[in-house]
Amino acid sequence: MDTNYLENNYLTLVGKVTGEKRFSHEIYGERFYIFDLSIPRLSGNADIIPITVSERLIPNEMLQDGKKILVKGQFRSYNSYENEKNKLILTVFAKDIAELPINEDENEMTKKDTITNEVVLIGYICKKPIYRQTPFGREIADLLLAVNRAYNKSDYIPSIAWGRNARFCQNLEVGTRVKIVGRVQSRNYEKKLEDGTVETRVAYEVSIGSLEVIEEKDNSSENDEVTESQEAV
Repeated sequence: MDTNYLENNYLTLVGKVTGEKRFSHEIYGERFYIFDLSIPRLSGNADIIPITVSERLIPNEMLQDGKKILVKGQFRSYNSYENEKNKLILTVFAKDIAELPINEDENEMTKKDTITNEVVLIGYICKKPIYRQTPFGREIADLLLAVNRAYNKSDYIPSIAWGRNARFCQNLEVGTRVKIVGRVQSRNYEKKLEDGTVETRVAYEVSIGSLEVIEEKDNSSENDEVTESQEAV
């Protein structure tokens, strides 16, 4: 039953474990843990992505700090209710995980042909895209994508487009079905609290590399596609 939905949402990540794993939850006696995966960017920075994984997939010692890990799975969301407020939580749900050898040359983790961070999503735009320009003239568009999952569930994935992708997205209507290919990224931002203090938080989203509108009425019709290579820092 999950097979068709796996086509809507799948990703592959390679990075290094950073920090210790922590307990997440338990379902029918199966315990799940969260650990952070550090994935390098071409800029020299790194995305720190939370990974949720079943205890059945992680042999002892696999998730030690500094281990190089391959993760295959899905980018998922769920609602968390804190202080009578609803918060969207994003995590990578691991369906397969493996330890990889670390080369003597640590620079291999930052070479373009060895960086692995790709996510593919097929879903529906559930909020009008927000197009804007930065003070330096950089074009950006924010999208919220609803991706169907088994058992009548959906994942709501924030995504961000750049340049001509952003210009293309600003004309998309709510309900449009699209396929996006990009990378999972983490981003720090500052949140002003009710008491006037400022708190640094982390947002997770998909940085879009290519976007394709999928026409559902006539599958034989040509799809509109925009592709752009963009490394967001």
